[in-house]
Amino acid sequence: MQVTRSFLPGLDEYVALLEGVWETGQLTNHGPLVTRLESRLRDYLDVDHLFAICNGTVALQIAIEALEFAGDVITTPFSYVATTSSLVWQHCRPVFADIDRESLAIDPAAIESVITPETTGILATHVYGFPCDIDGIGRVAEKYGLKIIYDAAHCFGARFRGRGMMRYGDAAISSFHATKIFHCAEGGAVTVSDSELAERVAYMRNFGHKGREDFHGIGINGKLSELHAAMGLAVFEHVEDIIASRRAVVEDYWQRLDGVEGLRFLKPGPEVDWNYAYLPVVLPDERAVESVRDRLAEASIYPRRYFYPPLHRLPGLEPGPSMPVAEEMATRVMCLPVFPGIEEMVVEKVASEIARAAAR
Repeated sequence: MQVTRSFLPGLDEYVALLEGVWETGQLTNHGPLVTRLESRLRDYLDVDHLFAICNGTVALQIAIEALEFAGDVITTPFSYVATTSSLVWQHCRPVFADIDRESLAIDPAAIESVITPETTGILATHVYGFPCDIDGIGRVAEKYGLKIIYDAAHCFGARFRGRGMMRYGDAAISSFHATKIFHCAEGGAVTVSDSELAERVAYMRNFGHKGREDFHGIGINGKLSELHAAMGLAVFEHVEDIIASRRAVVEDYWQRLDGVEGLRFLKPGPEVDWNYAYLPVVLPDERAVESVRDRLAEASIYPRRYFYPPLHRLPGLEPGPSMPVAEEMATRVMCLPVFPGIEEMVVEKVASEIARAAAR
């Protein structure tokens, strides 16, 4: 059993949408299902402009290109590898700033400490669906005239101060990978508020096409197919139930592990309407993490060490300064299995092993 399980809508729901594809004969190139999906997501996520993309990594690359990030870009060492690899693929130099010990998100003070004349932007991750210090990062960005991209791959449906979390920043991206709360099997999105930037993103995801023979600069093939949009539309009908089910599982874990010394859970603050995308637990040390991992593996249960190793240690990157908080937390954080329909005996087994490891 993995840390998550992909949600599958009823086959009849998916087939009903596919029948429309067979009727139009249009498999891709901004078909009616993609258009419908974008409209529904724009409303649900509370954003001004949303562009469906073939996956979250390409969405990041398009956002980086659209905002003209080049050279040094400040980013977090505590995120999924795509946050860093997208910068490298766009020929940017990731400059890492350490994370806050409590939120595990990039620390605004650390961001400011590594800004140089070569810095062109900030790429921050809302880790586990919890918001970064949006105010703090915003103040730093404004002070130095920098643009912000938020990697909001974990944030589908989450809100902060009553607004969709993808409204924040100059651009934000989401992932619609099969492991996410909402998915298209493969997919993603770029969201922006500025109309001129939106126009740039629209061209960039379609090779730069402005028409059949005219081009608006250089683009890439970032389009989402009708087949993937059909999956997204089918899954979307169940999103609220998925989040409610995940919430029940997360709260079950919290209750079972309440009062266990040596454990810390990240929990939403009063201004956050969380989506229960992940269940990270901070254990006392790496020995405890490895003990839980190994004992659960004997029962074919596989929690994940999100995020290990820290990204500044990726092979192929130039050596840089240590990130002591990220390095420590990468050895202590484990994400527990959470998905609709998870068996109670699994939750009980995982909670038991977590409590046992924390007590050592």
